[in-house]
Amino acid sequence: MEDGLAHLDRLEAISVHILREAYREFKSLVMLWSIGKDSTVLLWLARKAFFGHVPLPLMHIDTSFKIPEMIVFRDRLVRQWRLDMIVGRNTAALAARRTFPDGALTRLECCRELKTEALRRTLSGEWPRWRFDHARGDYVQEANPEAYTGVVVGVRADEEGSRSKERYFSPRDRHSDWDVAEQPPELWHQYKTDFAPGTHVRIHPLLDWTEVDIWEYIAREEIPVTDLYFDQGAGRRYRSLGCYPCTRPVESGARTVRDIIGELQTGQFADVAERAGREQDQEDGGGLETLRRAGYM
Repeated sequence: MEDGLAHLDRLEAISVHILREAYREFKSLVMLWSIGKDSTVLLWLARKAFFGHVPLPLMHIDTSFKIPEMIVFRDRLVRQWRLDMIVGRNTAALAARRTFPDGALTRLECCRELKTEALRRTLSGEWPRWRFDHARGDYVQEANPEAYTGVVVGVRADEEGSRSKERYFSPRDRHSDWDVAEQPPELWHQYKTDFAPGTHVRIHPLLDWTEVDIWEYIAREEIPVTDLYFDQGAGRRYRSLGCYPCTRPVESGARTVRDIIGELQTGQFADVAERAGREQDQEDGGGLETLRRAGYM
């Protein structure tokens, strides 16, 4: 059995290889950053893969209902690491108050409007999006947004059922719809990267990582993550981050990364699903396949 260090080194090497392959093969490439631990590890790996620089833009779909500390953390790292950050949102739905918190939609319908549809239209360049201007220190609306067809995403196969069906290079049609049955095989680390024109491709460098792997790597590399993951004295913390109306904190006294690892390996969360506190998952029958088939992250 390989030790923990060798295991993390192997995962890191595969992820770095996938990132470099994606950057070489796809010209219209963007990386999604949800601000959570997984996509922050992905961002760290991108900096490793490209020697301290992230040569592709990042994109965050802001529902306007994210926990405020998440946005503060996002913009702090954008400035600190000089990231090329793009933000998109469904401005029409928000202006019309067509959301779950406003009582107009179910949780699943709200996710479809504020996340799935916003992502699709932001990637295509059809809807307004805002890019961080480091000279001004603020977000500025893009004048001529380009379309992105290659999307790097920090999903893991163990996180929930539909994600276990993904490939490292997972094709979608031109509308970002996902046919789960029509995916190329990936055997012996051989990946299909040559797709027909108009194909949208999701790239998943973290696919084989587990929740424990992520936290072990965060500990080893000393990767910054938002304080929402840690108990601040109230005996609660977030295990999975999302919109505040639909995401519950868990009862936990974990104040450090090592505390979290202990809870996952032998403690109270050893056999508890990571997204158990995400209400929209329960509304979708305990998974996200309905949303993901239509383009959700």
